[in-house]
Amino acid sequence: MEPKTESGSAALTSEDLATIEDEEVLNKMLDNAADFEQRRMIRAALRDLLKKKRDKREQERGSRQQDLKQQGLSKGGTAGGAVSVGRASMNQQQPTNKLSSQPSPTFSTSSNRTTTGQAGPAVASAQKCPPAAAPNAKNVKQMLLDWCRAKTEPYEGVNIQNFSSSWKDGIAFCALVHRFFPDAFEYSILNPNKPRENFLLAFSTAERLAGCPPLLDADDLVRMKEPDWKCVYTYIQEFYRSLVEKGLVKTKKRP
Repeated sequence: MEPKTESGSAALTSEDLATIEDEEVLNKMLDNAADFEQRRMIRAALRDLLKKKRDKREQERGSRQQDLKQQGLSKGGTAGGAVSVGRASMNQQQPTNKLSSQPSPTFSTSSNRTTTGQAGPAVASAQKCPPAAAPNAKNVKQMLLDWCRAKTEPYEGVNIQNFSSSWKDGIAFCALVHRFFPDAFEYSILNPNKPRENFLLAFSTAERLAGCPPLLDADDLVRMKEPDWKCVYTYIQEFYRSLVEKGLVKTKKRP
């Protein structure tokens, strides 16, 4: 049962929030909270929950590795056998990203469609993004940036300041998608040193659950020193519109 907020008779406390172990419940409470102090407590509770899940997963991983090692020793396995068991354990724990072997979609300037297929270096380098936003869209761009920052604020490792360098490791994309689909993947195990995997995970999840077309190419993003802001801005606009169409974002104005 959710603790009562300012609309109820009981005041929201950090002790109440500490008993909630569902990210989706805390996300909804954060969206509905109007009081600054309540929002601060909810964000802190959400950060603690994500950290708790990450620590628990690492502890379980260590226990499984220890159990497998003990089993190998008890059976009188050789050193080579123990190494094989350890490698098998690690392979089981590392999630297989099937998308890494599939061709990535590329963005076409001639239409809003995406094409799937093997693209050579010449095609990838020729990828272009839409022209810069018109002057009268400046406020819309800032509103969308503020929206991204607010939705990813509770997430560790995310600090969105722009539509370019803030997205270069893919973690910000994953955090934004995870905010709306918390059961789609485990955010706490993501590695900022694996940007390609992060891009593929975020784009494929957004396409599958939100119906957002994968306008960005993971390989192109990895090759860039930092993403082109026009490309990122265009993708975030499309993701936002997809959420609105799904009824996951309610607003009178659409970026």
